[in-house]
Amino acid sequence: MSETVKTAPAQATTNPTVPGGTPPSAGSPRPTAPKPHHRPVTVRGIVARSVLYAVLIAIALVYILPFLIEIATTFKTDADAAANPVTLVPANWSTVAIQQLFLNSDFPLWFKNSAIVTVFVTAGRVFFDSLAGYALARLHFRGRGVVFAALIAVMSVPAVVLLIPKFLVINQLGMYDSYAGMIIPLLVDAAGVFIMKNFFESIPVSVEEQAHIDGAGTFRVFWSIVLPMARPALVTIIILSFQGSWNELSQFIISTQDPSLTTLTKGVASLASGQLSQGTQYPLKLAAAVIMTIPVAVMFFVFQKRIMNTSEGAVKE
Repeated sequence: MSETVKTAPAQATTNPTVPGGTPPSAGSPRPTAPKPHHRPVTVRGIVARSVLYAVLIAIALVYILPFLIEIATTFKTDADAAANPVTLVPANWSTVAIQQLFLNSDFPLWFKNSAIVTVFVTAGRVFFDSLAGYALARLHFRGRGVVFAALIAVMSVPAVVLLIPKFLVINQLGMYDSYAGMIIPLLVDAAGVFIMKNFFESIPVSVEEQAHIDGAGTFRVFWSIVLPMARPALVTIIILSFQGSWNELSQFIISTQDPSLTTLTKGVASLASGQLSQGTQYPLKLAAAVIMTIPVAVMFFVFQKRIMNTSEGAVKE
């Protein structure tokens, strides 16, 4: 009797999976994990899914097919492009259009001007949008609600409505036909400020409070602590600013007239309208469009996984 009393607790501790430490009986089956329930595949489900995939493929082709035609036409001759404009395989592969674009046109100058404007506008928007967004998210000053309401109002105004006022201001300030007139009006955009404000509000205030206790000023907290945590939002602003300034057209139409300041958008638009060419010259025009698309596509595919992810770093409350 004494031996059975001593060995019973030992048996109970050797079976931790049994509630209460009671070992299962020898004849009872062991519990098994429930099997996942699979919905039976029906003919109606297969047909519905097939129709859905067919619709999605058709929509994708509507968007992709023009770009594929654009790439194929770049490597065609003028005669081939005129005879077979929508074929995806050139009859005779040729790079004459690309050579003519770089050697016999102002395309390199257009590319240089677009690159200069895009670099300065992207850097300016990242800096000023971040400053404005942080001020609206963290700094308490009189009229902050009015400023934010004005920001939302600016976002709702069509850009074409502001073209004439922008031209009058640029001309009055003496910035017409200059890089300043092309760049300065694009250094801040309302959408970027709105994105940065919302992201800064998602960062815990305790991070900044600890930095203020250690003696850091407002700008030091913004630059050294909060801004590195907002890297996903910054990447989003970089991509949107790069794409927007690279593809900008209306601002350059009202701010410049000098041919030496022509950007890619104005130059390619002039090619498409036939101002700089004779005949159709589809390969020349579409080659310019393809080359113009490459920087934006590369920028997007490189940084797409970092767009508006989560703030880096963890804060323990």
